[in-house]
Amino acid sequence: MTTPPLSWKELETLTDYQIDTVNGATNAKARLRLFGQSESDVRVTLYRDNHAWCPYCQKIWLWLEEKQVPYRIEKVTMFCYGEKESWYKRKVPSGMLPAIELDGRIIKESDDILIALEKVFGPLNQGMKDRGVLPLRQLERLLFRAWCSWLCYPASSSRQEQRNREQFTQVVAKVEQALAQTLGPYFLDNFGIVDVIFTPYVERMNASLYYYKGYSMREENPRFSAWFDAMETRPTYRGTQSDFHTHVHDLPPQMGGCWENGEPQMLINKARVNNGPWFGLPDVGYPEPENSREEALQNIIKHQTNITRVNPADDKLFDEALRCALTHMMTGKECVPPPNSDVGLRYLRDRINVPRDMSIYAAKHFRKSLEKTAALAGNEQPEPLPTRHRRDQNPLNFAMKN
Repeated sequence: MTTPPLSWKELETLTDYQIDTVNGATNAKARLRLFGQSESDVRVTLYRDNHAWCPYCQKIWLWLEEKQVPYRIEKVTMFCYGEKESWYKRKVPSGMLPAIELDGRIIKESDDILIALEKVFGPLNQGMKDRGVLPLRQLERLLFRAWCSWLCYPASSSRQEQRNREQFTQVVAKVEQALAQTLGPYFLDNFGIVDVIFTPYVERMNASLYYYKGYSMREENPRFSAWFDAMETRPTYRGTQSDFHTHVHDLPPQMGGCWENGEPQMLINKARVNNGPWFGLPDVGYPEPENSREEALQNIIKHQTNITRVNPADDKLFDEALRCALTHMMTGKECVPPPNSDVGLRYLRDRINVPRDMSIYAAKHFRKSLEKTAALAGNEQPEPLPTRHRRDQNPLNFAMKN
């Protein structure tokens, strides 16, 4: 038995989700972070990308959150999804991200930024130049290069593909050994700068290798698995954490391409990340918050005018279809959307961006309901997401206010 779609006013009664972006938990929506301090205490402005795709931005973001240094956030468009703002190019002519402004001085390059921040605010348990930290920083770069060699270049043969896999897993084994040197789950005795340095690209390796190579980094390496679990106990990391679907589609234009190996497990993984089921993927392990659906609903209500405006489907048709999906998400009841709305619903399914739009579990619930509702209308799929660029996510598309 199906149910009619709830109106927007009826949907609004089903959520009271709200967050304190300034003093509450780490979140992607903040423009100012004070941690209970005064705005007059702010000495740092972080320039990071709009969509929270930039790995080097995540590194600085995590550090500032862990240290609870008051800071402002200015969001900038990445080259892969739009034109760089002229005001930012006047500050940073290269346009590269991240950058910070510290006491009026612009500092670029993530390692230089961290060193500068340490000098003013002290190290994050360990310093960038500590004797125990330097070899682990080098190991992170070794892992990064092995990942790029496997992911970003087409293998000339199955033998070459296997060699690239082995080179990567050999470096992963070294990282596993490094993690085994401590009693706890982190790289050194306590959480610190090394964990922050490893986080952005290890998160992206976990996603991309699962999808493009059929290799589950988190599931196949017990020390890494424990490290991920420990990181997910930290609200700072949860607030910056993305999911597989977001990463595997934001990486190709940033990396210059990501190459599938076509193996059976890879094809299974790819279909699951694209089409579900999304629950149970090894992209998150912490217990689901009780208000995940309410979070998703609140964020869609807030932006529904622009979401509808940029969707390729007819506005009136898509508005009803979207309300059907939200009705299903909040009530669990099937709500049949209008005919020919399946493409529009799946277009949105593919563009939910974690953590920019919502957190991981909220996104999983919303994607599940979008797909369930779309399937009631048909099997049509939208055009595949572009890989040379992501101009479909250009922030200018959403510049019009609700």
